[in-house]
Amino acid sequence: MDHVGVVVHPRRELDKPLAALRAWAASRDAELVQVAMPGIDRAVADPGTAAGCDLVVALGGDGTTLAALHACASAGTPVLGVACGSLGALTATSADQLDEALHAFGAGDWQPRRLPGIAVAADGSPPDVALNDFVIVRKGASQIIVAIEVDGELFIRFAGDGIVIATPLGSSAYTMAAGGPVLAPGTHSIVLTPLAAHGGSCPPLVVGRERALQVTIEPGHYGARVELDGHVQELLPTKLSVTWRSDYATLVAFGGAETFLAGLRRRRILADSPRVVARDARALVEPSA
Repeated sequence: MDHVGVVVHPRRELDKPLAALRAWAASRDAELVQVAMPGIDRAVADPGTAAGCDLVVALGGDGTTLAALHACASAGTPVLGVACGSLGALTATSADQLDEALHAFGAGDWQPRRLPGIAVAADGSPPDVALNDFVIVRKGASQIIVAIEVDGELFIRFAGDGIVIATPLGSSAYTMAAGGPVLAPGTHSIVLTPLAAHGGSCPPLVVGRERALQVTIEPGHYGARVELDGHVQELLPTKLSVTWRSDYATLVAFGGAETFLAGLRRRRILADSPRVVARDARALVEPSA
């Protein structure tokens, strides 16, 4: 191992995990370098590139890890997400347990978690790839019109606030909040969820990875904006070609890690209905018949 990269959160306290990372890199005679991120001016190491690293460690949370995954995708460099706060969906360890996680990685006791992406090409331009979601939303008071075609066949046209196009990973984020389904791990599909559709029948659509998917946008008077994994892009698309991108990025995972669904329940993104919770509570206090 020659180079270890680090990506950092702009504000969180990182002294302890940084010390553990520096000590581990030094013990392996590896140089620690910082992979630059847009908008991050916090410097903790000499600059380097993701392509030149054997491992990139993301210190912060899911957002920091997501940025590191995009930076490392083309090089295939694995990313170790470290939660410097609450444990999220992409982080494999916490800041307090980073030393143990690094030693496990160094010993080869880890598994690559391959994450798919969705590639969205606007009007024939080179595609952008999202790990969570690609969102088109109105910029002002006027609605936009969206048309969805699968294998050249029209599914629906609707007027509304916009649309969320999500991966299985992103299905538990914006698209779930907008009423779309959660896709279980291993579901090789894309989910499209209309936002505040005005009239008609516009259910969310789940599309298999091998299908040809096209989305046409007619912006209203005030136009539309694009959000790629939460980052706003100055783009006014009209025709979007959406394709599946297998094994787009690689996360470091460890044996016995929390599952996707268990993580959603722990973070209360998924929660049992009050009637079921009340029944369980009664069972704990009432004697058995």
